[in-house]
Amino acid sequence: MRVLVDTPVLSLALRRTPKRLSKAQRAIAQAVRDMIADGQLVLLGVVRQELLSGISDQATFETLRDHLRAFPDEPITTHDYEQAADFANRCRRQGIQGSPTDFLICAIASRTGCVIFTTDRDFTHYEKHLPITLHET
Repeated sequence: MRVLVDTPVLSLALRRTPKRLSKAQRAIAQAVRDMIADGQLVLLGVVRQELLSGISDQATFETLRDHLRAFPDEPITTHDYEQAADFANRCRRQGIQGSPTDFLICAIASRTGCVIFTTDRDFTHYEKHLPITLHET
């Protein structure tokens, strides 16, 4: 099973101090480590950018950047952008708002058959109206 991992999950697993994590957060971080070990983790360039943005310490930025280079970006196609727009429109008609990045994640997951691993509760609303599956922790 390939798992498309969203920014909040990777941030928790890779940017946060492990001893400051709650039990539930430690379980999420361990799940990410297991996915990496099993070769299941799928990374999008936009998630890479979000994860690296806002790191003020240059050495920390470079260390994380270098670790992330082990993961190639999942290719994004014109169809993915069009599908993301369609998904946004579908959800908006149901009164559900979301970010362009969220709908791009949904579109790519739908095309590739990836499960989405996120802590962003907005995705539970998208899942009711879009052909996506969320990872259960």
